[in-house]
Amino acid sequence: MTVESLPAFTAPARQRWESIPADIRQRLLSNVWCGRCRRESTNTNFTGTIKGGDPLLVGKCGECRGDVARVIDGS
Repeated sequence: MTVESLPAFTAPARQRWESIPADIRQRLLSNVWCGRCRRESTNTNFTGTIKGGDPLLVGKCGECRGDVARVIDGS
């Protein structure tokens, strides 16, 4: 999945996500902690929403397909 394909984003989350430079978006997707693998992985098949004022990306680990999430603070 590329950074540019945005499945199931709320309108506010999509707007915030698109305001982040593409190279930073790619790094954010490539740097998510997987509790099952116990290491850094890639967030795949993700959706986006705003939670507590910050974008939240919820998806699947690129390795084990376990649930992962990434909050993007201060965007």
